[in-house]
Amino acid sequence: MSSDTPIVDLRSDTVTRPTPEMLQAMVSAPVGDDVLGDDPTVQELEQKAARQVGKETSLFVPSGSMANLVSIKTHTQPGDEILLDWDAHSLCYEVGSPAAVAMVQTRQFRSDLGVPRMDELAGAIKSSTLHTPGTVLIVLENTHNRAGGTVIPLEIHQRIYSLAQERGLNVHIDGARIFNASIAAGIPAADYAACADTISFCLSKGLSCPVGSLICGSREFIDRARRVRKMLGGGMRQAGVLAACGLIALEKMVDRLREDHEHARMLAESLSGIRGFRVDMRAVQTNMVYFETVGSAAALQAAMKQRGVWFMPVAERRIRLVTHKDVSREGVEYAIKAFQEAAVS
Repeated sequence: MSSDTPIVDLRSDTVTRPTPEMLQAMVSAPVGDDVLGDDPTVQELEQKAARQVGKETSLFVPSGSMANLVSIKTHTQPGDEILLDWDAHSLCYEVGSPAAVAMVQTRQFRSDLGVPRMDELAGAIKSSTLHTPGTVLIVLENTHNRAGGTVIPLEIHQRIYSLAQERGLNVHIDGARIFNASIAAGIPAADYAACADTISFCLSKGLSCPVGSLICGSREFIDRARRVRKMLGGGMRQAGVLAACGLIALEKMVDRLREDHEHARMLAESLSGIRGFRVDMRAVQTNMVYFETVGSAAALQAAMKQRGVWFMPVAERRIRLVTHKDVSREGVEYAIKAFQEAAVS
């Protein structure tokens, strides 16, 4: 790869850089000590995030993985059972933290394009007995990463939350990309959050912040979650320099996510026309494109990296591409051309 080859980084929306306005806000943010409860910028962000999803309050944490872990641990006691999708991020990509740290047993249900199978989910709920742990929490993921960045319809969330309330369970939404779901479906994020006791979302993906996630819920829950955050080493001091970016993200970066969705659709439609690639267009709903290749995904990755297009294989013949703020329309067009060249070389 020559020095003048452009880089189109499609590995993840976590690679986004903060905007110039975010960087300036970091310099001028009023700060305190968030562990002592007196960082005004963190407090402003937590209040704004809670309002945005219709919850009472929220908690700023370093990462999406910690947001899920803190939520799970706060909702449960050791030995409880939680329900997750077979391909849930908390199950596949968080180093076993529900079991290792929260000390809960996990039970899985299957989904179709990320939409939970209601009969399996309902059938998996168990009551505590002398011999079995009781189910206390359902964890849902919207958008659903491994399904392709797909959106769980609001109606499904409503049905699951109604079932959970009938059976005395809590619901947590891993909403790392809930604003992608909101933009794609044309439904306010607060409507999804209303179908759960808690919801978390990332600032550091499509919203372009360098660090951070929020857990949103009742004041009583967040008070307990704050203690768990401290236990896990997630207490931050002058965190206002990071929270300042989050304020800008919630004000200015949500609506522009539709541009990422348009770029993903453009990319998917072009890849589906290349011999040797197979794209399930039903799954291309937000900012992700998963596709199958007849050859080695690792070999294609190497060939494309030489052309300045970066991505990550997720299986021997399966690849994920993620669009984001730092991939322009021109970058997508360049990537398409590079894929076309690599496919015939």
